[in-house]
Amino acid sequence: MSPAPDAQQRQAADELELRKRMREVEDGILARAPEHDLQPSLDRIRAVMDLLGEPQRALPAIHITGTNGKTSTARIIESILRESGLKTGRFTSPHLQDIRERITIGGELITRAAFLDAWSDIAPFVDAVDTRSVAEDGPRMTYFEVLVALAYTAFADAPVDVAIVEVGMGGSWDATNVVEAEVAVITPIGIDHQHFLGDSIQDIAHEKAGIIHPDAIAVSAPQDPDVAEILADRAEEVGARLAVAGIDFGVLERDVAVGGQMVSLRGLAGDHRDLLLHLHGAHQAGNAALAVAAVEAFLGGGEQPLAEEVLAPGLAAATSPGRLEIVRRSPTVIVDAAHNPHGAAVLAEALKDSFTFGRLVGVLSILTDKDVVGILEALEPALDEVVITRSTSPRAMRPSRLGELAAEVFGDHRVTVIDELPDALDHAAQLADEGGVSGGVVATGSIVTVGEVRLLLGLTEVEMPVKQPEVQPLELPDED
Repeated sequence: MSPAPDAQQRQAADELELRKRMREVEDGILARAPEHDLQPSLDRIRAVMDLLGEPQRALPAIHITGTNGKTSTARIIESILRESGLKTGRFTSPHLQDIRERITIGGELITRAAFLDAWSDIAPFVDAVDTRSVAEDGPRMTYFEVLVALAYTAFADAPVDVAIVEVGMGGSWDATNVVEAEVAVITPIGIDHQHFLGDSIQDIAHEKAGIIHPDAIAVSAPQDPDVAEILADRAEEVGARLAVAGIDFGVLERDVAVGGQMVSLRGLAGDHRDLLLHLHGAHQAGNAALAVAAVEAFLGGGEQPLAEEVLAPGLAAATSPGRLEIVRRSPTVIVDAAHNPHGAAVLAEALKDSFTFGRLVGVLSILTDKDVVGILEALEPALDEVVITRSTSPRAMRPSRLGELAAEVFGDHRVTVIDELPDALDHAAQLADEGGVSGGVVATGSIVTVGEVRLLLGLTEVEMPVKQPEVQPLELPDED
């Protein structure tokens, strides 16, 4: 029975008021120091959590760091744990389109009401810490610190059975590290955020190793030998157990398939054969292996294999919007959040591995503070042409300057500069169509670019039920 007209009007008015209040709170949080202008310290977040009664202490947690692959790994972990019957809370960053993407409960975006309730709980304490810090000539709490406090409060209020938490940047002094997780996950570590983490991979590894706490189980992707040594030293120092991909667990087999891939994985406690993964690229198979090891570490201390009736559907249901995500057909348009040379190289390899485009056109907008030339050089072998543009981010490099750098890498004849992203996307689609039915477009360079392309193509939601296509083996013609 449908609500009466008066009830419908009241519901609509209530929803409008909720959205208005959400916008006001979000604008207030956004007015704080942004994520790329952080203040390396745990003092402020610890002070707020102390005033709140340390809700993070009540959260069994899996904590994830690394340079690339963190969000995908977090989402795969969450999907498996949900299939096992646990109520999950997931904190990831940054978001593509809606700030609430950062905080999910039970696999769904935190509701506006729950977000506002958590904000009401923390706001007086945030104000108190701000006042004290400013009085001591320090900064107010940052945008990211406030979101961490809000997430941990929302998770405790829900309550969730397990929190899957992705660091914002680094590890030791990242605001998320007020939680002491039973399981630490380290995805591949490379060079990024040098102005905060250091110029050497060793400096970055030392910082990221800080999420390994006493008596934890740490699971790591394959790493540079220097990084592997630093992680091993940290685990020994705090009495944690370290398991490493390629030695203790990993990918046994993978086959490219239409709609994703078929994988066989070795977990910490057993092998798991012929699993569907609706994500593209060898790196996603690696992320899946890392996720399985993390879940086996969390649920059974690495001693009990996951039941196939849990793992198979959990893995098959995993999604990762903005990561080699197909957002349009005819021509095929793919978005990917690669924003550093390592991520761009992984994207280039995955495009060759998982797709058979006759002509592939890139739409690129990159932030000024990134290793722009390194990103361009990593993408060059995979792209036939590039259309240079800019997102709405104030940090986005001017198209004219990005075009100059792209011309040095790709050659003038392969580069077009179009200032407005919608026009650039249209032009790239036209160029791809010249390749016939096998033409494609990939939009990449930053999270902002990906989010805006998704919106332009009508994808207004990130967390929504999706019926995954059936995965079928990919038949390729024989090589002459």
